[in-house]
Amino acid sequence: MKDRIKREFGEFVLLIRSVPPMFLAVFVIALIAMNLLANKSINTGLDWLALDCGIIVSWIAFLVMDVMAKHFGAKASTELSIIAVIVNLICCLLFFTASKIPGVWGESYVDGSETVINTALDNTFGGTWYVLLGSTVAFVASAVVNNGLNFLIGKAFKKKPDGFGAYACRAYVSTAVAQFVDNLVFAFLVSKIFFGWSAVSCIVCALTGMVVELLCEVAFSHVGYLICKRWKARGVGNDYFAFRAAIASQSEKTDDSLEGKAA
Repeated sequence: MKDRIKREFGEFVLLIRSVPPMFLAVFVIALIAMNLLANKSINTGLDWLALDCGIIVSWIAFLVMDVMAKHFGAKASTELSIIAVIVNLICCLLFFTASKIPGVWGESYVDGSETVINTALDNTFGGTWYVLLGSTVAFVASAVVNNGLNFLIGKAFKKKPDGFGAYACRAYVSTAVAQFVDNLVFAFLVSKIFFGWSAVSCIVCALTGMVVELLCEVAFSHVGYLICKRWKARGVGNDYFAFRAAIASQSEKTDDSLEGKAA
């Protein structure tokens, strides 16, 4: 058990070193910005279409996961998603701390409204525990679904698994399902319990949000595909893949040895 933990940790450290830093940074920033921008709703003019400004960057997080699942695999993409969630929670703690520090926000200097505006800004950055909890659970659940489904769909393509058609299929389907899961989990954990939404409203909101975010994914999917091609051409993650191959080979030898002894 101890050796397995050391092996998994070594594999994880190698994964972190293998992912281009800027790419991982974009992922983390997108997740932080997504949760912060979700505080502002979008006036669509349609009663049945409920969207928030988090949609501006939420598609980036799923695009990144699709690229990582394609190149590094579902396990690696999920591990990096959890790291991004942890960093986001740390940032939320820092925002909350800042909201409790006595002081005045620059935008609150409006005659007669300083206290109201300052309090509103504190509450926006400080967040609410149930919103943070709901968004965290929803994103982790959607990340597992997205990465696992992306990987399984990819295995179904025997011919031209690295072509754009295969990439697009696995990205579109996994993103659509995962976005629906993300929206639905958050709606039922937060909107239904704390804001009194009906089950129908939660489902409709999840579906409409899924469609809009999927369209963003479709619009920029070629970017993700080009990144995958470039990584493969440059050998990004070769040390990580070699490490995993060595572990798999060692495990097979161990299994063969045990079978030989049993025989």
